[in-house]
Amino acid sequence: MASLNKALLIGRITADPELRYTPQGVAVCDLRMAINRNFNDAQGNKREETCFVDVTAWRRTAEVSAQYLKKGSPVFIEGHLVLDTWETPDKQKRSRLRVVADNVQFLERGARPEGQPGGPAAAAEAPPPPMEPPPETW
Repeated sequence: MASLNKALLIGRITADPELRYTPQGVAVCDLRMAINRNFNDAQGNKREETCFVDVTAWRRTAEVSAQYLKKGSPVFIEGHLVLDTWETPDKQKRSRLRVVADNVQFLERGARPEGQPGGPAAAAEAPPPPMEPPPETW
């Protein structure tokens, strides 16, 4: 039987990205996204629902994301789902589903900070730097 683990998300960053490095020096960036869904309920009223998703980017993708994204930035994330499980100190089992980003696309032109080479005007003409895929194993 075939299987597929693919996530495609478009939304906005809800907080500034958090960049850190593993003891081996590998960059890791944690992002939190808000994704809105509009629909009509059973009575025909228009409703909006927001889903919050945790996203992790690795290596160069992590560094570029931390550099150019900020709270409110629109972004397209292509990645795969990962289930994290752990046990709390009081022996309760916990789990969380998150997305590991394989590709991050900035949806806002001029995403470069002002005063840096290739500022907002140049950013509209040039694509963002290429991004590397995350590691296969952790």
